[in-house]
Amino acid sequence: MTDEVLEHALLHVVPGREQAFEEAFATARSIISSVPGFRALSLARCLERPATYLLLVRWESLEAHTEGFRGSPGYQEWKALLHHFYEPFPVVEHFREVQRGTDEAARPHAQVLPG
Repeated sequence: MTDEVLEHALLHVVPGREQAFEEAFATARSIISSVPGFRALSLARCLERPATYLLLVRWESLEAHTEGFRGSPGYQEWKALLHHFYEPFPVVEHFREVQRGTDEAARPHAQVLPG
C-alpha cells in the first residue's frame, strides 16, 4: 500500500448558498491543486441533503496538508473563499488506505454451458 493520505471533510453549506459555494470552490480548486504534495480531489454533493458535500483530497503525506497547505499563503485565500459557507464548521480527518480493489470479485462471470 501507499503512504498517500486521504483527507475527508463533510461540508455542511448554509442552505440556499449551494450555487455560490460551488462557484467559489471552482476558484479555490486551483489554489489547493498548486500546493506541493497535492495529488487529487473530488467534491460530491449529497442527494438526500443537497446542502451537504463530501470533499476528498489525496495528499502525498499528512504534512503536505497540515503543514504545506495550511501553512501556505494560498490557504488564507482558500479560507476567505470558502469558510463563510460552512455551518457548522467541518471536521477534517485523514485516512491511510489499507485495501484497494475493484468490483471484479463481486461481478458475476458468464459461464459457457456445454451445448
